Parts: sequence; structure tokens; C-alpha cells
Amino acid sequence: MRSPPANASRSRVPDRQAQVSPPAPGCFHCGLPLPPGAEVCAVIRGDQRAFCCTGCRAVCEAIHAAGLDGFYRRTQEGEPLGPPPELPKNLSFYDLDAVQEEFVDTTGAEREINLLVEGIHCAACVWLIETGLKTLPGVAEARVNLTGRRLRVRWDNGRLALSGILRRLGDLGYAAVPFDPDSAEGAMRRAGRAQLYRLAWAGFAMMNLLWISIALYSGADQGEFRGLFQWTGCLLATPTLIYCGYPFYKAAWNGLRTGHLSMDLPIAIGASITYLYSLYVTVSGTRAGEVYWDTVVNFLFVILLGRFLEGLSRREAVTATARLLDLQPKVATVLRDDTESVVPIRSIAPGERLLVRAGERVPVDGTVLEGASELDESMLTGESLPVLKEVGEGVCAGTINGAGVLIVRATATLRDTALGRIIRLVEDAQASHAPIQRLADRIVPWFVAVTLGLAALTFIVWVRVDLQTAILAGTAVLIVTCPCAFGMATPMAVAVAAGLGASRGILIKNGAVLEQLSSIEHFVFDKTGTLTTGRPEVTAWRSGAAPWQRLAAESPVFGADARAQLRLIGALERRSEHPAAAAVLALCERLGIPTAGARVESVELVPGLGIRGQVDGATVMVGSADWLLRNGVPPAEPAGQPDGSLIHCAVAGLPPLVLATEDRLRPGAAAVVGRMRAEGIRVTLLTGDRRAAAERVAAALGDVEVIADVLPEAKERAIAELQRGGGRVAMVGDGVNDAPALVRAAVGIAMGSGTDVSIASADIVLMSNDLERVAEAAELSRRTLRTIRQNIGISIVYNLIMVPLAMAAVLTPLIAAIAMPLSSLAVIGNSARIRGLFKGRL
Repeated sequence: MRSPPANASRSRVPDRQAQVSPPAPGCFHCGLPLPPGAEVCAVIRGDQRAFCCTGCRAVCEAIHAAGLDGFYRRTQEGEPLGPPPELPKNLSFYDLDAVQEEFVDTTGAEREINLLVEGIHCAACVWLIETGLKTLPGVAEARVNLTGRRLRVRWDNGRLALSGILRRLGDLGYAAVPFDPDSAEGAMRRAGRAQLYRLAWAGFAMMNLLWISIALYSGADQGEFRGLFQWTGCLLATPTLIYCGYPFYKAAWNGLRTGHLSMDLPIAIGASITYLYSLYVTVSGTRAGEVYWDTVVNFLFVILLGRFLEGLSRREAVTATARLLDLQPKVATVLRDDTESVVPIRSIAPGERLLVRAGERVPVDGTVLEGASELDESMLTGESLPVLKEVGEGVCAGTINGAGVLIVRATATLRDTALGRIIRLVEDAQASHAPIQRLADRIVPWFVAVTLGLAALTFIVWVRVDLQTAILAGTAVLIVTCPCAFGMATPMAVAVAAGLGASRGILIKNGAVLEQLSSIEHFVFDKTGTLTTGRPEVTAWRSGAAPWQRLAAESPVFGADARAQLRLIGALERRSEHPAAAAVLALCERLGIPTAGARVESVELVPGLGIRGQVDGATVMVGSADWLLRNGVPPAEPAGQPDGSLIHCAVAGLPPLVLATEDRLRPGAAAVVGRMRAEGIRVTLLTGDRRAAAERVAAALGDVEVIADVLPEAKERAIAELQRGGGRVAMVGDGVNDAPALVRAAVGIAMGSGTDVSIASADIVLMSNDLERVAEAAELSRRTLRTIRQNIGISIVYNLIMVPLAMAAVLTPLIAAIAMPLSSLAVIGNSARIRGLFKGRL
């Protein structure tokens, strides 16, 4: 099987059932010329077809046998195809757990891996790979990242080995290996190098042809050396057109074979007409016309230069993922048997102890065992101020240690770290498509047809005046029109926005979210943990019929009965993750009341109501007043209760105990809500707390709407009811109780302090608890959508100006070639402006 050249791309073949005879002049699969006398043939859909190699035959047969011939109809316009690449040798090597540990998330039954795929670069490839793999038993998910040429596969390793997946990809015409950033970067460098070679050749020919052009323009076209100079120009221009113009001709030809008009077709036609006319003048020796060898070579050079610059600009605009990858240290200092040793990150297992010196990056997610230090987490959360980390607190991979020395126990490595999840979300967002892109996708194919029509019309009009003018004007029309800007208007803006959001701690899961968020009219905020700190504190208490007692800041005073109750209540609350439970445990710690060691049995927990259980043989209930009533215990109803939420506690045989708690607003919450309301956005507070407590928070925020006393399962219904009332609703929350509501909302936004469930359910994840990031996410979405519209407008305006000038014969083909990349570069530059949105902000 032959390997494609470094710059070869994959051809797209038409639905060949319409072709009966004569057979295609090239390989039925890839379109390359057939080797003389060594044809490889096969019967495809009842017709004898010829292939350039056994690899192409095998791929074509596999595609048709699997019923995936729709791949050819989904071909991106004009994308050429090379012979299938060589498969990696010893595929069974990748089935070993010891090898997969470096690449898979877990070595359990269900595994997930990122593969770097050679030869994938268009929508048809995406469809073929995803559809082809999903037919394999054991493959649960196959998703292609077109931007990064990567494939994420989730499969059941008990039913299917990794080598089977790689072999299936080989059958479909793709070679894949487990993704490694270094090898991916090498593949990009090889593709760029091939493009640079063509550019260098065109530049060399252009410089030499300039001397010939100067001679001809200086009078040599009238002397005895006219033919010599013309033939010398022909000898320089011919190999340049063949080598440097090959990608355009290949794409144009395969586009015609598939029944599509490729955007490279006008370039190929323009170059061909100019070349053939110059060849006619040279061969015939006529003095009625001029040669334009310099025009052929110059505009090929300019077009290649423009595409090379586009590639550089595009890579620069979407380097967020690469910068995030750079945050991951490659080695770490591990403490094994009290001996320090520097080892690769991949060899670190959860539970190992690591030494993090001052100024070093934390290599893995972990928990501080010894030491204290301030860490710079700005690259993950967007927060500029360092965060103090002490014993028992968690640290994240990629953050920078301050002046202290830490000993950290590893809890997650590589893809399982917070940094790894961020990288994955950014890659997914950059590979996604916003709905507005469908408009551009529908317009692009018509561009080429209109271009060809306008060029033909221009030629017909001008040929009556002068043949040379008609040829040059028609060629200029073919070259100057540029649909490329439409194609990249949306993905460039989305990719830049996703990268900027990641740098601010705003993780956007897909491009569609940006478009949806830009039109949100109504924000619904969960109260506890979102608008408030989520860490309520006990501020007052009351036992039985006794009056309320405020808690002293330094030394709260509790009687013996109350302390006995708190010991049992605290032991039960250790089984709960509710913020109120944390407040009770914090109170017990302040009072020196031990809560560990008690025997806790028969625990029943109902979210939104409370918890009950047997603690050292006594029945204990903690929760709302309704919870106690449900369990047959009349709660105390103290008059003149203090501000805050109430925790009703009942221990068998002891007087009822009521605790009052207060949860403070997050810094800046009122300012963010106020700014939203000033912009005409409706804001609602949604909470399971009592209405009195919710209204106090709402008043502090500026009298926003309140929906209170909502059980967790009813939050989703509340969002649905608001949506039925009209308008697009976004939900901002952080708890597991918010997950259904986050899914129901048009856009779900999870706070960084949230649970894994709420983060998984959200469309946008905020890595910090700063509510300012909510406003920034909305601002970023509006700016991105505006940029997409501007990009489309740039392309339209460019063509409205340049095409009439070309039709009027004001532009030469060379000037048209210089102008053509400008619209694409303008789109790239305009998209890159998004990166300055938050410039100067902390």
C-alpha cells in the first residue's frame, strides 16, 4: 500500500452508480493515476472498477460492504484524497494495559481514548469515521475533532480490543495512533513544511520571471530575442504550474467528479486560461498578443503565500489548547520510601506523595499533606490573587506554587485532573459548529457557480473589444472571488472565543451555546452556593421554650442538654453534604464537641427536607419544620425568630433545638445582578429556602423576582414554567439538586464550586465562584455572535467591491491574486480581536 505525500489530502468520489462507462481515468477511490500495466480491479455495485493499489481497493470495498457509501455523497467540495496510509505495525501492542495506561482515562471495562488520525480533514471523513466505528460491537461513542484531527472513542474493552478499532479505521482508509501532543505537533509541522516547499518553488520562479518580464517590457518583445525570452518564461512557468498548482487542480478535478463546484475550480480555470493563452502566443510566434508567464507564476505564489499566512494566523488564533497543554508539567518529584526521585507524570499513581518546591507547577491534582503556601491559580480560574492552601485542602495540576514547600498526595493525574478536563472542553468547543454556520454552509457552494457565471459574462462582454482584455478580465473575476471567508467566519470566531473563555475560567462546551447565550432574556440564579457563599453559619439558637440566644463570636455558651443534642446531631450530619450540615459541624468544632465515633444507623435523607437516623440508639431528625411534622414530631415555633434560615432538630427524650443560620452574599453579586437588570435582562432567584429568607437575599440584590420553597425535583418544573411564559431562560447553579434545571434551561451555567453532576449537566462551567464570570460569559457570547456576523459581512462587502472592479477590467489577475486572500485574513484578524475583549480586567 502506498503512503500519500505529506500534503496529500483525501479525494471524495461521487456516487459512482451513475457512472457506467467509460471508467474513470484514475483510481476509482482516490483519483490518482493508475500505474501502467498493474491495475488492481474489483466489482463495486455490479461494475468493474480500477484502483491504483490494493489499499484503495480494500478501503472502497469496506466502505460499500458496510453500507457507508454515503461517505462519497457527503464529500466536502473539491477535497482530494490520497491512497490510504500505512497502518501502525504490531497493532496488538496497543491492547496491553501497560501501554494503554499512558493514554486511556481508566483501565476498567469501559475505556476512553483520544486517537490522532492521519488523513482526516473534512466533514465526509467525520461522518465516515463516526458512522463506521459505531457499527462495531462494543463502541459506545465515537466523536471526531476536525480541528485537531483527533478522534475520541469510548468502548467496552471486554467486547472489543483497541487493536480492533485501529484495524477498522485502517479498513476505512485512516491510520490512527493514541494521541500524543508531541506527535500531533510533528504532523502539523510536516504539513506546513510541504506547503512551504511549494511556496518556495513559486517564489524562486517568480523572481527569475521578473527579469524576463522586465526585458520584455523594456523592448525585447519587438526584437530578435522575443522568442527566446518567451520560451524561457514557458520553461519556468510550466513546472511551477504543475507542482505549485497541483493542489488546486486536484481539488478542482475531484470536485467535478463528485458533482460539486470546488472553490479551487476558479483558481484552476484562471491559471489554465492564462497559461494556455501565453503558450499559444509563444508556440505560434504571433505578434498580435502578449505572454503572461509572470502572471501565472505570480498569482500562484501570492495565493500560496496567502494560504500559508492564513494557516499561521489560524493556528495563532486558536492556540488556547496548546497553551493549556504547556501548563502540564512533564515530570514530578515523588517521595518513595522518603527518597526523592524525579519521574515522568505518566508513571505517577493516585495516592503517591509528591514534593512541590517554591516556584514549581503542581504536577497533579491532589491534597496537601504537609506545608502551607499561596498558589497562583489564575491560569485555571482567571482569579489574579493567589490562594492560600493548607493541610487538607486540594490543589490543581498546572497551578504555580508560591514561597512555601508542599507535600501533596496525588488524587488525579493527566486527563482526570481539572486541567485535563478543561483541555477536553476547550477542544470540544473548538471542534463544534454554531447554528449560524448552517447559513454559511448553504451559501458557499453557490459562490463558485456565480463566480463561473460572472467570469463567462465578463469574457463575452470584453471579447468584442479585445481578446486579451477579455481573457485577463475573466481570469481576474475567477481569481478575485473568495468564498473562503464564509467557510471560516464561524469556526474561527468560536475557536478564539473558546480559548479566551478558558483563560478567564469560563469553559464553553460547544459553539451553539455561544449563540444561545447571546439571546438570553432571563437569568435564573440558585441561591445557596451561587449567589451566596454556600457556607452558612449558625448565628442563634433556641432550646425548647427558652428565648433566642445569639452566638458570641469567640465563646458560644450552650447548656449540657444542648451540647448532648449537638453531639448526636453532628454525628448524623456527617452523613449529609448539605451546606446546613457543614454549618452544624462547624459549630460543633467551635464548641469542642466530638462528632466522630458515634454509631449511626438507618439513615434516611430526603433532599430539600432533611435527614433522620439512629445515633447511639437514639432517633435523631434534622431539617425543616415540615420534615419534623412528617415524622410525627411537632417542631418548635419560636416567636420573633432572627434573620436567616432555621434548622429544626429533634432528639428523642430531649427538648427540641432550633438553629438559625445566615449565608452571606458573594462579593459582587449585587453588582452583577444590578448590571443585568440595567441591560433589560430579567433576573429571578430560585431556592428551596423559605420565602422570608429568600426575600431578604432578593432585597439585598435589588428586589429581584423570587421563587421560594421549591423542592429539588420541582426546580426543573419551575424552569419549564418560566420558559412557557416566553423568553429564553438561562439557569445558574452549583448543586446536584440543580442538575435537572441546568439541563432544562436553554443554557445551563455551573459554578466552579459545583458538584461533578451539575458540571456535567451544564453548557458552561465557571472554574471560579466569581459571579462576574457569568456576566463575562454573556458578554463573550454577544461579542462572538457579533463577530460572526461581521465576518460574513466582510466577505460579502469584499466581493461586492472587488468583483465589479474585476469585471470592469480594472484589476489584473495578479492584483486579483493579491486581493483574494485579504478577505480570509480580514476574517481571521477580526476573529482574533475577540481576544482583547477583557483586556485590562483582572
